[in-house]
Amino acid sequence: MPISHRLLALSVAVMWGLNFIAIDASLDQFPPFLLVALRFAIIAVPTVLFVPRPQVPVRWLLGYGIGFGTLQFLFLYWGMAVGMPAGLASLVLQSSAPFTVLLGAVAFRDRVSARQLVGLGVATLGLAVVGWSQAQAAAFAPFLLVLAGGFGWAIGNVSNARAKAPNPLHLTLWMSVVPPVPMALLSLVVEGPDAVVRSFVPGPHLVPALLGLAYTVLIGTLAGSGIWTWLMARHPAGVVAPFSMLVPVVGLSASATLLGEKVGALTAAGAVLVIAGVLWGARRKGTARGSDDHSRSQPHQAELAGVPSK
Repeated sequence: MPISHRLLALSVAVMWGLNFIAIDASLDQFPPFLLVALRFAIIAVPTVLFVPRPQVPVRWLLGYGIGFGTLQFLFLYWGMAVGMPAGLASLVLQSSAPFTVLLGAVAFRDRVSARQLVGLGVATLGLAVVGWSQAQAAAFAPFLLVLAGGFGWAIGNVSNARAKAPNPLHLTLWMSVVPPVPMALLSLVVEGPDAVVRSFVPGPHLVPALLGLAYTVLIGTLAGSGIWTWLMARHPAGVVAPFSMLVPVVGLSASATLLGEKVGALTAAGAVLVIAGVLWGARRKGTARGSDDHSRSQPHQAELAGVPSK
Protein backbone atom coordinates (compact mmCIF):
# COMPACT_ATOMS: atom_id res chain seq x y z
CA MET A 1 0.00 0.00 0.00
CA PRO A 2 1.55 3.36 -1.02
CA ILE A 3 2.42 5.88 1.65
CA SER A 4 -0.41 8.20 0.61
CA HIS A 5 -2.94 5.42 1.22
CA ARG A 6 -1.35 4.60 4.57
CA LEU A 7 -1.72 8.23 5.53
CA LEU A 8 -5.37 8.10 4.52
CA ALA A 9 -5.88 5.02 6.71
CA LEU A 10 -4.14 6.81 9.56
CA SER A 11 -6.36 9.85 9.05
CA VAL A 12 -9.46 7.66 9.36
CA ALA A 13 -8.18 6.24 12.65
CA VAL A 14 -7.72 9.81 13.91
CA MET A 15 -11.22 10.80 12.70
CA TRP A 16 -12.81 7.83 14.45
CA GLY A 17 -10.76 8.23 17.62
CA LEU A 18 -11.73 11.89 17.96
CA ASN A 19 -15.33 10.94 17.28
CA PHE A 20 -15.67 9.75 20.87
CA ILE A 21 -14.75 13.27 22.06
CA ALA A 22 -17.48 14.65 19.79
CA ILE A 23 -20.02 12.16 21.15
CA ASP A 24 -19.09 13.13 24.70
CA ALA A 25 -19.70 16.80 23.87
CA SER A 26 -23.10 16.03 22.33
CA LEU A 27 -24.18 13.99 25.35
CA ASP A 28 -23.73 17.08 27.55
CA GLN A 29 -26.84 18.49 25.84
CA PHE A 30 -28.84 15.66 24.28
CA PRO A 31 -30.17 12.51 25.99
CA PRO A 32 -28.52 9.41 24.50
CA PHE A 33 -31.46 7.81 22.67
CA LEU A 34 -32.49 11.09 21.09
CA LEU A 35 -28.88 11.70 20.04
CA VAL A 36 -28.76 8.37 18.20
CA ALA A 37 -32.00 9.22 16.40
CA LEU A 38 -30.68 12.64 15.38
CA ARG A 39 -27.35 11.27 14.21
CA PHE A 40 -28.89 8.81 11.79
CA ALA A 41 -31.89 10.92 10.74
CA ILE A 42 -29.48 13.56 9.40
CA ILE A 43 -27.91 10.90 7.18
CA ALA A 44 -31.10 8.97 6.39
CA VAL A 45 -33.10 11.81 4.82
CA PRO A 46 -30.68 12.68 1.97
CA THR A 47 -29.88 8.98 1.56
CA VAL A 48 -33.51 8.07 0.82
CA LEU A 49 -33.81 11.04 -1.55
CA PHE A 50 -30.56 10.75 -3.51
CA VAL A 51 -28.83 7.38 -3.00
CA PRO A 52 -30.05 4.24 -4.83
CA ARG A 53 -31.02 1.43 -2.47
CA PRO A 54 -28.33 -1.27 -2.53
CA GLN A 55 -29.28 -4.48 -4.27
CA VAL A 56 -28.91 -6.75 -1.25
CA PRO A 57 -31.37 -9.01 0.61
CA VAL A 58 -33.57 -6.95 2.91
CA ARG A 59 -32.82 -9.19 5.90
CA TRP A 60 -29.11 -8.33 5.75
CA LEU A 61 -29.81 -4.61 5.29
CA LEU A 62 -32.10 -4.72 8.35
CA GLY A 63 -29.59 -6.83 10.27
CA TYR A 64 -26.85 -4.31 9.53
CA GLY A 65 -29.05 -1.38 10.49
CA ILE A 66 -30.35 -3.00 13.68
CA GLY A 67 -26.97 -4.33 14.81
CA PHE A 68 -24.49 -1.68 13.70
CA GLY A 69 -26.74 1.35 13.70
CA THR A 70 -29.32 0.76 16.42
CA LEU A 71 -27.98 -1.61 19.07
CA GLN A 72 -24.35 -0.50 18.90
CA PHE A 73 -25.06 3.18 19.38
CA LEU A 74 -28.00 2.71 21.73
CA PHE A 75 -25.72 0.95 24.22
CA LEU A 76 -22.60 3.01 23.45
CA TYR A 77 -24.34 6.35 23.96
CA TRP A 78 -26.24 5.04 26.98
CA GLY A 79 -23.03 3.74 28.55
CA MET A 80 -21.20 7.02 27.94
CA ALA A 81 -24.17 9.01 29.27
CA VAL A 82 -24.09 7.14 32.59
CA GLY A 83 -20.37 7.40 33.16
CA MET A 84 -18.22 5.45 30.68
CA PRO A 85 -15.19 7.63 29.84
CA ALA A 86 -14.91 8.47 26.13
CA GLY A 87 -11.42 7.04 25.71
CA LEU A 88 -12.22 3.79 27.48
CA ALA A 89 -15.42 3.46 25.42
CA SER A 90 -13.31 3.57 22.24
CA LEU A 91 -11.34 0.61 23.59
CA VAL A 92 -14.18 -1.55 24.95
CA LEU A 93 -16.08 -1.16 21.68
CA GLN A 94 -13.28 -3.19 20.05
CA SER A 95 -14.98 -6.19 21.69
CA SER A 96 -16.90 -6.27 18.41
CA ALA A 97 -14.01 -8.17 16.81
CA PRO A 98 -14.06 -11.26 19.11
CA PHE A 99 -17.86 -11.08 19.24
CA THR A 100 -17.93 -11.17 15.43
CA VAL A 101 -15.75 -14.28 15.32
CA LEU A 102 -17.91 -16.04 17.92
CA LEU A 103 -21.20 -15.01 16.30
CA GLY A 104 -20.05 -16.13 12.87
CA ALA A 105 -18.88 -19.48 14.22
CA VAL A 106 -22.01 -20.18 16.29
CA ALA A 107 -24.72 -18.80 14.02
CA PHE A 108 -23.22 -19.43 10.58
CA ARG A 109 -20.60 -22.12 11.26
CA ASP A 110 -17.75 -19.97 10.00
CA ARG A 111 -14.36 -21.65 10.31
CA VAL A 112 -12.26 -20.26 13.14
CA SER A 113 -8.49 -20.63 12.77
CA ALA A 114 -6.04 -21.30 15.58
CA ARG A 115 -4.69 -17.77 15.14
CA GLN A 116 -8.17 -16.33 15.62
CA LEU A 117 -8.73 -18.45 18.72
CA VAL A 118 -5.49 -17.19 20.25
CA GLY A 119 -6.37 -13.60 19.38
CA LEU A 120 -9.88 -14.10 20.75
CA GLY A 121 -8.49 -15.44 24.01
CA VAL A 122 -6.00 -12.60 24.44
CA ALA A 123 -8.59 -9.90 23.62
CA THR A 124 -11.13 -11.49 25.98
CA LEU A 125 -8.54 -11.57 28.75
CA GLY A 126 -7.83 -7.90 28.12
CA LEU A 127 -11.54 -7.03 28.30
CA ALA A 128 -11.81 -9.00 31.54
CA VAL A 129 -8.93 -6.97 32.99
CA VAL A 130 -10.57 -3.71 31.89
CA GLY A 131 -13.92 -4.89 33.29
CA TRP A 132 -12.30 -5.77 36.61
CA SER A 133 -10.64 -2.36 36.82
CA GLN A 134 -14.00 -0.69 36.15
CA ALA A 135 -15.74 -2.84 38.74
CA GLN A 136 -13.16 -1.69 41.27
CA ALA A 137 -14.00 1.91 40.33
CA ALA A 138 -17.78 1.31 40.69
CA ALA A 139 -18.26 1.85 36.93
CA PHE A 140 -19.07 -1.71 35.90
CA ALA A 141 -22.60 -1.01 34.59
CA PRO A 142 -21.40 1.51 31.95
CA PHE A 143 -18.70 -1.00 30.96
CA LEU A 144 -21.35 -3.68 30.39
CA LEU A 145 -23.47 -1.28 28.33
CA VAL A 146 -20.58 -0.45 25.99
CA LEU A 147 -19.75 -4.17 25.82
CA ALA A 148 -23.34 -4.75 24.67
CA GLY A 149 -22.71 -2.09 22.04
CA GLY A 150 -19.75 -4.14 20.83
CA PHE A 151 -22.06 -7.15 20.45
CA GLY A 152 -24.51 -5.02 18.44
CA TRP A 153 -21.62 -4.03 16.18
CA ALA A 154 -20.82 -7.72 15.71
CA ILE A 155 -24.40 -8.39 14.58
CA GLY A 156 -23.95 -5.62 12.04
CA ASN A 157 -20.62 -7.07 10.93
CA VAL A 158 -21.94 -10.52 10.08
CA SER A 159 -24.97 -8.99 8.33
CA ASN A 160 -22.73 -6.62 6.35
CA ALA A 161 -20.41 -9.44 5.30
CA ARG A 162 -23.30 -11.61 4.10
CA ALA A 163 -25.05 -8.79 2.24
CA LYS A 164 -22.19 -8.78 -0.32
CA ALA A 165 -23.13 -5.27 -1.44
CA PRO A 166 -21.80 -4.23 -4.89
CA ASN A 167 -21.32 -0.72 -3.46
CA PRO A 168 -20.48 -0.98 0.27
CA LEU A 169 -20.79 2.78 0.84
CA HIS A 170 -24.40 2.72 -0.39
CA LEU A 171 -25.11 -0.09 2.06
CA THR A 172 -23.57 1.96 4.88
CA LEU A 173 -25.71 4.97 3.98
CA TRP A 174 -28.91 2.93 3.72
CA MET A 175 -28.15 1.27 7.04
CA SER A 176 -28.73 4.72 8.54
CA VAL A 177 -32.39 4.56 7.46
CA VAL A 178 -33.13 1.85 10.06
CA PRO A 179 -32.30 3.49 13.45
CA PRO A 180 -34.07 6.91 13.46
CA VAL A 181 -37.71 5.85 13.94
CA PRO A 182 -37.23 3.17 16.65
CA MET A 183 -34.70 5.35 18.47
CA ALA A 184 -36.99 8.41 18.33
CA LEU A 185 -39.87 6.34 19.73
CA LEU A 186 -37.61 4.92 22.44
CA SER A 187 -36.50 8.43 23.33
CA LEU A 188 -40.08 9.63 23.65
CA VAL A 189 -41.07 6.67 25.83
CA VAL A 190 -37.96 6.43 28.05
CA GLU A 191 -36.51 9.94 28.09
CA GLY A 192 -39.83 11.68 27.68
CA PRO A 193 -41.10 14.58 25.54
CA ASP A 194 -39.95 17.13 28.13
CA ALA A 195 -36.33 15.93 27.90
CA VAL A 196 -36.52 16.08 24.10
CA VAL A 197 -37.80 19.67 24.15
CA ARG A 198 -35.28 20.77 26.83
CA SER A 199 -32.38 19.43 24.78
CA PHE A 200 -32.99 22.10 22.13
CA VAL A 201 -33.21 24.99 24.60
CA PRO A 202 -30.17 27.29 24.18
CA GLY A 203 -27.58 26.91 26.89
CA PRO A 204 -23.82 26.71 27.41
CA HIS A 205 -23.62 23.18 26.02
CA LEU A 206 -25.85 23.56 22.95
CA VAL A 207 -23.26 24.89 20.47
CA PRO A 208 -20.54 22.34 21.44
CA ALA A 209 -23.17 19.60 21.29
CA LEU A 210 -24.28 20.61 17.79
CA LEU A 211 -20.67 20.86 16.65
CA GLY A 212 -20.06 17.39 18.08
CA LEU A 213 -23.10 16.06 16.23
CA ALA A 214 -21.91 17.68 13.00
CA TYR A 215 -18.47 16.13 13.45
CA THR A 216 -20.00 12.70 14.08
CA VAL A 217 -22.13 12.87 10.93
CA LEU A 218 -19.80 14.64 8.49
CA ILE A 219 -16.34 13.50 9.63
CA GLY A 220 -16.84 10.37 11.69
CA THR A 221 -19.45 8.75 9.45
CA LEU A 222 -19.42 10.18 5.93
CA ALA A 223 -15.74 11.12 5.48
CA GLY A 224 -14.28 8.34 7.65
CA SER A 225 -16.44 5.55 6.28
CA GLY A 226 -16.11 6.84 2.73
CA ILE A 227 -12.30 6.84 2.82
CA TRP A 228 -12.21 3.47 4.60
CA THR A 229 -14.53 1.87 2.06
CA TRP A 230 -12.39 3.29 -0.77
CA LEU A 231 -9.24 1.80 0.80
CA MET A 232 -10.87 -1.58 1.43
CA ALA A 233 -11.86 -1.78 -2.23
CA ARG A 234 -8.26 -1.25 -3.35
CA HIS A 235 -6.17 -3.25 -0.90
CA PRO A 236 -6.34 -6.58 0.93
CA ALA A 237 -8.45 -6.02 4.03
CA GLY A 238 -5.73 -7.64 6.15
CA VAL A 239 -3.47 -4.71 5.19
CA VAL A 240 -6.07 -2.00 5.87
CA ALA A 241 -7.87 -3.45 8.90
CA PRO A 242 -5.01 -3.17 11.45
CA PHE A 243 -5.16 0.62 11.14
CA SER A 244 -8.54 0.46 12.92
CA MET A 245 -6.71 -0.60 16.08
CA LEU A 246 -5.25 2.90 16.23
CA VAL A 247 -8.77 4.18 17.00
CA PRO A 248 -8.66 3.36 20.75
CA VAL A 249 -5.07 4.64 20.89
CA VAL A 250 -6.27 7.99 19.52
CA GLY A 251 -9.41 7.86 21.65
CA LEU A 252 -7.54 7.20 24.88
CA SER A 253 -4.84 9.79 24.11
CA ALA A 254 -7.30 12.48 23.05
CA SER A 255 -9.52 11.86 26.07
CA ALA A 256 -6.54 12.14 28.41
CA THR A 257 -5.39 15.36 26.72
CA LEU A 258 -8.70 17.12 26.10
CA LEU A 259 -10.95 15.73 28.84
CA GLY A 260 -8.42 14.98 31.53
CA GLU A 261 -9.37 11.30 31.72
CA LYS A 262 -6.86 9.13 33.54
CA VAL A 263 -6.07 5.52 32.67
CA GLY A 264 -4.83 3.37 35.54
CA ALA A 265 -2.07 0.78 35.17
CA LEU A 266 -4.52 -2.14 35.25
CA THR A 267 -6.73 -0.58 32.58
CA ALA A 268 -3.68 0.20 30.43
CA ALA A 269 -2.53 -3.42 30.68
CA GLY A 270 -5.99 -4.59 29.61
CA ALA A 271 -5.95 -2.13 26.71
CA VAL A 272 -2.65 -3.55 25.44
CA LEU A 273 -4.07 -7.09 25.60
CA VAL A 274 -7.26 -6.10 23.75
CA ILE A 275 -5.39 -4.35 20.95
CA ALA A 276 -2.80 -7.11 20.63
CA GLY A 277 -5.45 -9.83 20.60
CA VAL A 278 -7.59 -8.16 17.96
CA LEU A 279 -4.56 -7.40 15.79
CA TRP A 280 -3.29 -10.97 16.04
CA GLY A 281 -6.67 -12.50 15.29
CA ALA A 282 -7.37 -10.17 12.38
CA ARG A 283 -4.18 -11.08 10.55
CA ARG A 284 -4.18 -14.14 8.33
CA LYS A 285 -1.17 -15.60 6.61
CA GLY A 286 -0.98 -14.73 2.95
CA THR A 287 -3.50 -11.87 2.97
CA ALA A 288 -1.27 -9.73 0.81
CA ARG A 289 0.01 -12.23 -1.74
CA GLY A 290 -1.99 -11.03 -4.66
CA SER A 291 -5.42 -10.49 -6.12
CA ASP A 292 -6.57 -14.09 -5.60
CA ASP A 293 -5.75 -13.94 -1.92
CA HIS A 294 -7.37 -10.53 -1.79
CA SER A 295 -10.65 -11.79 -3.21
CA ARG A 296 -10.71 -14.79 -0.89
CA SER A 297 -9.76 -12.95 2.30
CA GLN A 298 -11.55 -9.64 2.02
CA PRO A 299 -15.10 -10.63 3.09
CA HIS A 300 -13.83 -12.43 6.16
CA GLN A 301 -11.33 -9.75 7.07
CA ALA A 302 -13.82 -6.92 6.61
CA GLU A 303 -16.23 -8.76 8.88
CA LEU A 304 -13.59 -9.28 11.54
CA ALA A 305 -12.35 -5.72 11.37
CA GLY A 306 -15.87 -4.41 11.78
CA VAL A 307 -15.77 -1.73 9.16
CA PRO A 308 -16.97 0.83 8.37
CA SER A 309 -16.85 2.23 11.85
CA LYS A 310 -17.89 5.20 13.87
